[in-house]
Amino acid sequence: MPDRELMLFGTQQVRDDGHLEVGGCDTVALANEFGTPLYVIDEAHLRQQCREYRERFAERLPKATICFASKALTTTAICRIVDQEGLSLDVSSAGELYTAIQAGFPPERILFHGNFKLDQEIQMALDVGVGRVVVDSLSELYRLAEAAQRAGTETDICLRVVPGIKPRTHRYVQTGQVDTKFGLHIGTGAAAEGVRVATELEGVVLRGLHCHIGSQMFELDSLARAAEVMVEFMAQMRDEFGVMLDELNLGGGLGIAYTSEDAPPSIAELAGTVAQAVQEAADNCSYPVPEIIVEPGRSLVGTAGLTLYTVGPVKEIPGVRTYVAVDGGLSDNPRPALYGAEYTAVVANRANQPHTIPVRLVGRHCESDTLIDEVALTPVREGDIIAVFSTGAYHYSMASNYNRFPRPAMVLVQDGQADVIVRRESLEDLTRQDIMPERLR
Repeated sequence: MPDRELMLFGTQQVRDDGHLEVGGCDTVALANEFGTPLYVIDEAHLRQQCREYRERFAERLPKATICFASKALTTTAICRIVDQEGLSLDVSSAGELYTAIQAGFPPERILFHGNFKLDQEIQMALDVGVGRVVVDSLSELYRLAEAAQRAGTETDICLRVVPGIKPRTHRYVQTGQVDTKFGLHIGTGAAAEGVRVATELEGVVLRGLHCHIGSQMFELDSLARAAEVMVEFMAQMRDEFGVMLDELNLGGGLGIAYTSEDAPPSIAELAGTVAQAVQEAADNCSYPVPEIIVEPGRSLVGTAGLTLYTVGPVKEIPGVRTYVAVDGGLSDNPRPALYGAEYTAVVANRANQPHTIPVRLVGRHCESDTLIDEVALTPVREGDIIAVFSTGAYHYSMASNYNRFPRPAMVLVQDGQADVIVRRESLEDLTRQDIMPERLR
């Protein structure tokens, strides 16, 4: 197998001593100091992605808002960075909202999502004063309006609608097709009914529409079509109900590179596609260009993250394959099991050596627990440090305690400084919520 070129992002580079570096920090030293598994976030790269989104959309659209999809990675430190970079924030649970508020994030720049918001979550959104509630159903619309009326207030909302577009991505992350749990369908008339009801109810003020068609998308034609359908629907609502909606939220979904075979569009290409599609549709419908909101998650933080592991047993099965076991796996990265997600990796302490030996990288859980089905590495020895790239999104946020594994720590690195932003769970943490009934004592 020929040597492969390393796929590096942000401040990642190979030092003269062969060690992988990120944020000016030696990844081997990070593993030694903080332990493994270890999530590492490149602060400079994350901030640069935030600025790239703001600047590229500002160039193409008169009014554009970038709203970080916090489900990709929610910690107080990440919320603070997003705030400092001038982005808004979308949350989809009380836990995500609470984290944002604890971080001091301005509530007026928060959008609250979710296909089933509990009554206490609706009340929490009203109490803190979120900027928008993205209403997902008629049932929720009535419950929200009633809660606002009881509180003697009103809240700004957007309606999540379904444009009936199925993007080319994994079926588990397709959300804009006809068969979906999210939103009110345009094709069935439910979306129009939602607009009608929202304009008549007291306690809510309808500001715009929202749609999200999928995640990890590499082709932008589906998104352009969604923008066209949404603007046409806004014009239809103007003609039917006399409603002028000022905001169009097109969600997120831009993909990132997990392997060298991945070639996602750039943020500039995304902005250009959205701007052109919205402008053309607005012109065709004689409709003012609305404020455009986009909700990137993975494409903001995905490539800013990597995960460090320590190598355990290396088992060579002659004529079959070599298994390299690491001290994490399914509990810190469930995506390979969920989606068949693919990654690339490197031996962080010998990153400058040829990567020619195909191995299967596996975790240590009581499952097959394959992290990478096949990756070319330099010959691996027990005790080596493995770095898996592009793990900033949907890793920590989807981590579990399967097999009673403590969840890893997370460090934020910049200019040679590493700060813990999530402490490693202890064994004591694993039983903290357990209760032994008296009859078992």
